[in-house]
Amino acid sequence: MNGPLDGVVIADFSQLLQGPFATQAMADLGARVIKVEPLDGDWTRSYAMLNSYPGGESVSYLAFNRNKESIAIDLKSPEGLQVARDIIRKADVVVENFRPGVMDRLGIGYEASKADNPGLVYVASSGFGVDGPYAKRPGQDLLAQSVAGLPNLQGDADDPPVPVGVSAADVSASLHIIYGTLAALVERSRTGVGQRVDVSLLNSIIAFQTQEFVAALSSGVTPQRPEGGAGNAFTGAPYGVYRTRDGWIAISMNPVNLIAGILDIPELSDEEAKSVFEKRGDVKALIEAKTSDRDRDELLEELLAHDVWCAPVNEFTKVPEDPQVVHNRMFRTIQHPVAGDVTLVAPPISFSNQSHERFDPPPALGADSRRVAEEFGSLDAAAVDALIEKGVLRG
Repeated sequence: MNGPLDGVVIADFSQLLQGPFATQAMADLGARVIKVEPLDGDWTRSYAMLNSYPGGESVSYLAFNRNKESIAIDLKSPEGLQVARDIIRKADVVVENFRPGVMDRLGIGYEASKADNPGLVYVASSGFGVDGPYAKRPGQDLLAQSVAGLPNLQGDADDPPVPVGVSAADVSASLHIIYGTLAALVERSRTGVGQRVDVSLLNSIIAFQTQEFVAALSSGVTPQRPEGGAGNAFTGAPYGVYRTRDGWIAISMNPVNLIAGILDIPELSDEEAKSVFEKRGDVKALIEAKTSDRDRDELLEELLAHDVWCAPVNEFTKVPEDPQVVHNRMFRTIQHPVAGDVTLVAPPISFSNQSHERFDPPPALGADSRRVAEEFGSLDAAAVDALIEKGVLRG
């Protein structure tokens, strides 16, 4: 692998989503990621979206752990803890998302680890922050979304709060883990000194709503969800999703009179604004009365010919068939030794100097325990056999 992170070694103690997604992305970029798992494995090995386990393998684990090596260690045993210390001592980066204080109690937190490895970049991702009134609470995507107010921006006016249908807090935290790690590595390249980087789900999902918070706080206006599916709490018509005869289309920020001219809506012919808040539900209804009598693809072709910002609303499982998505190669099918053919989401970026892409299946639990323990702990085969026999390692 000759990716831009070739040569970077990451000790990945993280589980669930925000940590593993970040370390998978860095593995895609060439980093060597040693996934340090408990003996019974990452939490997602026994939890799966849609309760889907092809061949007994969790789709949630498969989604976030390609291109990694797995060593399964009992961190509560002195011998297992020593193996973990040996890995950390030779790593460039540690990523962990335990509750604050857990790694410190184990003796492999930042202060203890940097004593052995001054150049270490130690990245900790928590639910709500390393201290403060919520620090010890369980941190999870839905909980962070809720504290950050995001569910109150989704849905129609009379709906209850509606959480976003994807793990928005987790994914945004993953991206912050990645750029925090890379920034710290750049500084280390100048100074030779590592540092601790802290990320939280709460801070990440608040940052995810930067434009919305600035708009609301500067205007003093509390955003109100619209009626009739007219966009969202922050947008006016024509922004929204519109029914057609055979599906749905999305229309973004456009002069209302441009759309009115194309669709023959005389009531809106004098409306030049790109965002109509007053009576936005009425504006949407007038537009949808026209779009609902048209075939989706024919309507899109006509709107696009007039440079209207619009797109099809794809059925979720049909997204991999979209011609642009196919062109972008955003889905790849791999052969997993247990799960069989598994389609994964590909890295969203590419590099001109990267000659080939690595796309190895996620590792079986402890698949690399022996090799990693021998390499990082300078243990011989007999010593590793003894640790496996004792239950310190899972091989």
